[in-house]
Amino acid sequence: MKEYPMTVAGLQRRLPICPVSDQLSIGAFVIFGDAELSEAAAAELLRRAPEYDYLITAEAKGIPLIHEMARQHKDAKYMLARKAPKLYMTGVFEVEVRSITTAKDQKLYLDTADAALMRGKRILIVDDVVSTGESLRALEELVQKAGGQICGKMCVLAEGEAADREDLIYLERLPLFHPDGTVID
Repeated sequence: MKEYPMTVAGLQRRLPICPVSDQLSIGAFVIFGDAELSEAAAAELLRRAPEYDYLITAEAKGIPLIHEMARQHKDAKYMLARKAPKLYMTGVFEVEVRSITTAKDQKLYLDTADAALMRGKRILIVDDVVSTGESLRALEELVQKAGGQICGKMCVLAEGEAADREDLIYLERLPLFHPDGTVID
């Protein structure tokens, strides 16, 4: 398997290049299980973060990152948009999302108890990778439904055209790839 070498938050990593279609491949950034990278990326994002009251991310790949950011910042709580409602939720807001790394449309759910905490508060949206921006859009919609005020949007990697967004704070640009593993200019 071809790999793409990157430096992320001062750490060297090799991202496997994975096909998503006959014409497009992506560098797979997997922060799960990489405690060193989660810690370093969280610290660097926090250095660049605007003031906020709560963090929010979508299940699942953003979880280690947001947890580490909250731990380092000494936040008592962060919010998580789930892929399915859970029995312990007091009620839910939901939005649809289609991510480049999933094969079908999904929904994200926010617990109404978390929504009540977010009302009128500064909410910082965090994700591991932003590509099409669909996950961010869904999180923005959940925050707005909850009455929160989006104070910023952050990610570790901005993929493809996402790196050109002026409303996104990110650590590194991740290119898109041709099926043969070469970078798309």
